[in-house]
Amino acid sequence: MTLDKTIADALRAASTATITTVLLKKGVRRCWMNGPMPAFNATEKMVGRAFTLRFVPAREDLATPESWASPRSTRAAIEDMPEGCIAVVDSMGVTDAGIFGDILTARMKKRGVAALITDGVVRDAVGVEGTNLPVWCAGVAAPPSVAGLTFVGWQEPIGCGGVAIFPDDVIVADRDGVVVIPAAMVEEVAKAAVAQEHYELWVMREVEKGVPLPGLYPPNAETKARYEAELNKS
Repeated sequence: MTLDKTIADALRAASTATITTVLLKKGVRRCWMNGPMPAFNATEKMVGRAFTLRFVPAREDLATPESWASPRSTRAAIEDMPEGCIAVVDSMGVTDAGIFGDILTARMKKRGVAALITDGVVRDAVGVEGTNLPVWCAGVAAPPSVAGLTFVGWQEPIGCGGVAIFPDDVIVADRDGVVVIPAAMVEEVAKAAVAQEHYELWVMREVEKGVPLPGLYPPNAETKARYEAELNKS
């Protein structure tokens, strides 16, 4: 699940806002997850491969404290997480049952998991903060996951925040939220994002000089020629 360092560095240099624009130009509209926002230890941009987990609605015979010892449990899934992955959890947007608490997130941190992303919530807020695991989520709730959810599996396609995510897709998370890049598009998106960021930095300098936006952003032919000329000089 490792990600090429050059690609990872390029994506770290691009905002999620830029990446969504690049993906939009390539025909991918549903890439930003509705729900996960920076909540704990989420001060730095995170980039990594997706390790997926999935919950379904609670069913009384399955969603029990005893299920935590099952071979198909969140505990077992955590032991499968490779170093550097980003755990992405489909919690169906449920906000009254915390999927993970301090002990589970501490184990994830110990295993080298880069971050936790979910459209649901976590519990044990003070403890989760203390683990130093970066978490993007939709909030906090005291009840455990089995109060509202049944865990069913990991490393399969999921939906998180209204977005389809497959194992090994690439996740980028920052202060604007979380974006998924389809695995097959990662290299071309990274290159385009770097180019877009470079152009927008140039645009900001032009705006500071007082240049009006029409013809500048987006650029007309004259602006493109001027930008490329300055680019070639550098």
